[in-house]
Amino acid sequence: MKKSHRPQTKVKNPEPNQKSSNWVIWAAWADRITFEDIKKVTGMSEGDVIKIMRKNLKPSSFRLWRKRAKGQSIKHRKKFEVLRKEIRRKIKKSDYI
Repeated sequence: MKKSHRPQTKVKNPEPNQKSSNWVIWAAWADRITFEDIKKVTGMSEGDVIKIMRKNLKPSSFRLWRKRAKGQSIKHRKKFEVLRKEIRRKIKKSDYI
């Protein structure tokens, strides 16, 4: 077999097994995975995810994650869709200016 000249990209934090609680923690930290997506895969609500994060993270890490998850509109699908519509409107307006 011929060896490729392309470098292999290694992921710093590869995705863990979806059946483990590590996946829930990984998905909660991920920017593009919403709480709704986590619920589809695991059946856990946002409150359950918060409990897992509180239990498994250091207090300072939990506070950082909570601040980040509250401030991000992309962790909730409805807020994410509204944000995308606003961005599209701004792009369309700026194209014609």
